[in-house]
Amino acid sequence: MSRPIRFGATLPQIKRSWDEARATAIELDRLGFDSVWVCDHLYGVPQPNLPILEAWTLLSAVAAVTQNVKLGTLVTPPFFRNPAVLAKQIATLDHISDGRAAPGFGAGWFEPEFTQYGLPFPKLGDRLAALEEAVEIMKRMWTEEKVTFEGSHFQVRDVMCEPKPESPPPVLIGGGGERVLMGIVARHADVYNNMAVFQADLPRKVEALRRRCEEVGRDFDEIEISQQCLVVISEDEDTARAHLAKAKQIYGGHMGAGLEEHGIWGTPEQVIERIERHRALGVTFFPIEFFGRDTREPAQLFAEAVMPAFRE
Repeated sequence: MSRPIRFGATLPQIKRSWDEARATAIELDRLGFDSVWVCDHLYGVPQPNLPILEAWTLLSAVAAVTQNVKLGTLVTPPFFRNPAVLAKQIATLDHISDGRAAPGFGAGWFEPEFTQYGLPFPKLGDRLAALEEAVEIMKRMWTEEKVTFEGSHFQVRDVMCEPKPESPPPVLIGGGGERVLMGIVARHADVYNNMAVFQADLPRKVEALRRRCEEVGRDFDEIEISQQCLVVISEDEDTARAHLAKAKQIYGGHMGAGLEEHGIWGTPEQVIERIERHRALGVTFFPIEFFGRDTREPAQLFAEAVMPAFRE
């Protein structure tokens, strides 16, 4: 299956104001990005005292000031919100945005924001099981009149979601696990997102997903491959390299590890080449975090000098 290349971008969210997020969303919409994304954390990780705007409230506000960009999370864990209530919230966002909701889901990892909020944070295997239950409940509520579900973590009885989304939102599932997580992706996802921290492992992740699809009888080509990434772009290589060094210091192991070898950075021409390398591995969607205090400047350069190379 041949897919067009899509580019999304993250909104400023940690230690940033609504005014900054709104201005960035409007500009990304104007520049022609496919989608805007927010992380779904209750704390500004990795420090609990860092202020952060709540994901779904933020996306609903962004929906009202944009026209075309899809609106998604990277990613929402299962225990922050009851999945039936979350299905209703996402359906509402879909109506506010005229069909632009693009939810992303994962297992969650930052224990303090669960336990300090009084939310369950079981071992990883249980969080993955809860993730699958939550996704199944939500997908059924978006298409069925009434849903009854008896799971180990979530139960609903005759629950209804009206109005339903204009059409069932595409489900993105992200994470790094190569067996259980990939099995969930193979059974339920429209998009698999490889986390930035696993960017160097992308070929192995893609092959793991291909094997899980074979095991469950899913056509691998039905699932879009997404690579979350930090992009460092500048008109000249020396400036880009200097910014890259700063990015590696700031992001450390989260996005900085392997960034020079596997990341997307450099002049527009170099960025295009590095995107092509990812496309050769099957990636067709890139949710981007642009490096810079005001990410609108690198986003504009990217939109003007890189995106036209991938328009079909």
